[in-house]
Amino acid sequence: MDNVPYKTYLTENELPDAWYNVRADMKKKPAPLLNPATLKPVTAEELEHVFCKECVRQELDNDTPFIPIPDAVRDFYRMYRPSPLVRAYFLEKALGTPAKIYYKFEGNNTSGSHKLNSAIAQAYYAKAQGLTDVTTETGAGQWGTALSMGSAFFGLKCHVYMVKCSYEQKPFRREVMRTYGADVTPSPSMTTDIGRLINQEHPGTTGSLGCAISEAVETALKLPNARYLLGSVLNQVCLHQSIIGLETKAALDKLGVKPDVIIGCAGGGSNLAGLMAPFMGEKLRGENDYRIIAIEPASCPSLTRGRYAYDFCDTGRVCPLAKMYTLGANFIPSASHAGGLRYHGMSSLISELYDQKMLEAKSVEQSKVFEAATLFARTEGTLPAPESSHAIRAAIDEALRCKEEGREETIVFGLTGTGYFDMTAYAKFNDGEMGDVIPTDEDLAAGFALLPKV
Repeated sequence: MDNVPYKTYLTENELPDAWYNVRADMKKKPAPLLNPATLKPVTAEELEHVFCKECVRQELDNDTPFIPIPDAVRDFYRMYRPSPLVRAYFLEKALGTPAKIYYKFEGNNTSGSHKLNSAIAQAYYAKAQGLTDVTTETGAGQWGTALSMGSAFFGLKCHVYMVKCSYEQKPFRREVMRTYGADVTPSPSMTTDIGRLINQEHPGTTGSLGCAISEAVETALKLPNARYLLGSVLNQVCLHQSIIGLETKAALDKLGVKPDVIIGCAGGGSNLAGLMAPFMGEKLRGENDYRIIAIEPASCPSLTRGRYAYDFCDTGRVCPLAKMYTLGANFIPSASHAGGLRYHGMSSLISELYDQKMLEAKSVEQSKVFEAATLFARTEGTLPAPESSHAIRAAIDEALRCKEEGREETIVFGLTGTGYFDMTAYAKFNDGEMGDVIPTDEDLAAGFALLPKV
């Protein structure tokens, strides 16, 4: 054991006062969102029918490197930020690796995840605009919980559409949202036009994030003073999550440590985008080099098996078209336990950087993820969320590679949240009942066949 502390904290005075916009350092920017009717880039005015005005401004800003964090948001951050950077000494010892493993822990708030970083920002902008209601989707429930918290703080009514399989698997997560004043509807539901259509086309479906997004957008457009707030994928969310990476880099700099490998789980992409942001900025500017790895579930492999194409962001096909690695908006993944990663596409920002070979992508089976989660819980003492455990799996694999090669590398991964509401999944694993469902090439071809002709 060396002299590096188990946990490294920044002080409140070191809390970042601006988010970092990695797009400002990209020579080739992410492709613009397109209006599906005209196939022309969407305008701010068009987006403002769905999203908050300030969020739209941030969404379309490819050039401003640092965007100030509002005082009210920064004050809220102080209740749970800066979050700790932890050296995983006991995991290192269990693996017998010469690698040094660090993780940025984002689960030290009631939502249990990193999602609160963007939820409170978007709720602030909604309140500042004079809105009364917000709508959203949620997969495993972390984003819905976070937005429920943000909405309660700013006095907004929150309407959450929760992916049906997670709604059924995680009843206590649902009750946390209701405790914060949100109403929670399993998706696809029979309360919206799109929900009824999806249920008709896919009888008995367990839902997906794409389905829930469609329902939330429809509801936002029907309510008199509402906007839709999204928990991942979009540029604005990746921007807000950059606070994770900014704090991580500041803590590592404090320790005099330069990472070799940076790992994040990836569903829509916000966690990975946030964690890697300042490191990717250095890489884009030619100041430093890092291996940056996105880890996704083998059951929903948008980066590793998807196509880089324009596609609808939602299953109901009411949202703009985004150029991204996608499995097709019609693809509904298996009811895996990593509900927050069950999205058919990937952030346009992540997708463009992946296409430029600025980062790597790997997929992993669910059973191997829970093996890693169990080892982490037993060595490091924290029960990780299934989503976060994809990054743990990859970090373990990289550490074992270092052991084989005799390399003393530094690995940093994002521990996005805790798994205390995921006990149904852990029970399946502990009882030996967890299987791996991986889509066939024929399954994926069916989704690709319906991609828009752009």
